[in-house]
Amino acid sequence: MDDKKNVDRRDFLNHTAKFVVAASAAGLTSKTDKVSAMNAKSYSRIKGANDRINIGFLGCGSRSQGHRRMVEMSAKEKNLGVVAVCDIWKLNREKAAADCKEKFGNDVKQFKYSEDMLTMPELDAVMIATGDHQHGYILAEVVKAGKDCYCEKPMAQDVEEAKVARNAVLNSKQVVQMGSQWVSDPYQLKVREIIRSGKLGEISKIEQCWNDNNHRWHEPNDPDVAAIREQDTDWNRWLLGKPYRPFNPWMYFEFRIFRDFSGGITSQWMSHGIGLVHFYTDTAIPDTMVANGGIFSWPDIRQNPDTFQALATYEDHNLLYSYTSTYGNLFGDYTSIRGKEGTLFSDGGEGSPRWFFIPERKQGRFRYHEGFAEAIRSGKAEPVTIPGNDELPPPSLSDDSKYHMDNWVDCIRERNLNTNGHIHTGFWHSIGSTMATLAYRTGKKLYWDRQREEIVDQPPAK
Repeated sequence: MDDKKNVDRRDFLNHTAKFVVAASAAGLTSKTDKVSAMNAKSYSRIKGANDRINIGFLGCGSRSQGHRRMVEMSAKEKNLGVVAVCDIWKLNREKAAADCKEKFGNDVKQFKYSEDMLTMPELDAVMIATGDHQHGYILAEVVKAGKDCYCEKPMAQDVEEAKVARNAVLNSKQVVQMGSQWVSDPYQLKVREIIRSGKLGEISKIEQCWNDNNHRWHEPNDPDVAAIREQDTDWNRWLLGKPYRPFNPWMYFEFRIFRDFSGGITSQWMSHGIGLVHFYTDTAIPDTMVANGGIFSWPDIRQNPDTFQALATYEDHNLLYSYTSTYGNLFGDYTSIRGKEGTLFSDGGEGSPRWFFIPERKQGRFRYHEGFAEAIRSGKAEPVTIPGNDELPPPSLSDDSKYHMDNWVDCIRERNLNTNGHIHTGFWHSIGSTMATLAYRTGKKLYWDRQREEIVDQPPAK
């Protein structure tokens, strides 16, 4: 490939946003962005039950290891194959190729650039695990190439990127799954079922308190930082339109703690949290957002807060949403969904399947110090279980969800766009987490203008 052609191909992603926006009308702007709009398309390719679905991994860092485990868990049952890995860092793609050989027993093709991998006719689907600031634009590239896609969260870091990704998907026939895996977990589905049944009554507040006690996302002795050389990667490509700065291996691998490339807590944990709020309550994007916090526990090289809290409102549902994290104390992770007739309480952090239902005004007030075992015995609380399993689940699960993987694969075979993590869920969590990031950074109360699809600092016109 000559130098001119190589440069042109590397610039492809930088033109994707402008192309998609120009080719697409504005996306859905109703309160819930109804999924039925996606089902109006016709599909030209149906994967039969016996047809192998060939997958490629795009971005081969730590999260991609989880993607490969997910494929491994489902490969035999769902007839999945692995044909390619792609990463701009030579060592990452070589490690990923070796891991694929060990897990799946075959050699895979290795690519430095995504647009080269996407020309493979045998490639059916792609799993994206790149940096936070790259997800949306790469998702647009993948679906435009006619490949189905599993895209890690957050889908996007700002409103423009979110619109580019959404519009590209809605103008394609591709089956997309957001990497918000908890929406496929049977316990979270049970929680949504309870809420929809009206058992809690009118819900006025949802609280999530998810913590850690660790210099999260920063490893002072990171072996990758020591190993990488600029000549072994493509720094300009990695920046993907961000203002140029000299090569920085800490930013390259620990992008979650740097402002230009991630919101940190908002992008990583709150995107899961707010996505679950939308999932539980059939809401879509908060109307208002305020936030505060700071770097209080780990004053290292990080630019994003290690302690954070946000408050959002959903006006049509009369709902207040509270999200908070600290990385200086891990006591007392929980989620609480409060209704006039009862509370659903989860003992654990992100994705915990351990839920209890506590009725209001029944058998006296439940006090935390009583403990849930005693509360269950005395009839003050009920464990949430699923059919066929009456055991109390653990307070946490692996991020590598077979349920979520299988949902995506089944939808690929059926050409069903309504995956559990469909494209609108990605748009909703992206806007919500972006509002929280900007509210923290600006110190302002922010609003979502549903008509113009913009984040604004004044109440929008009704």
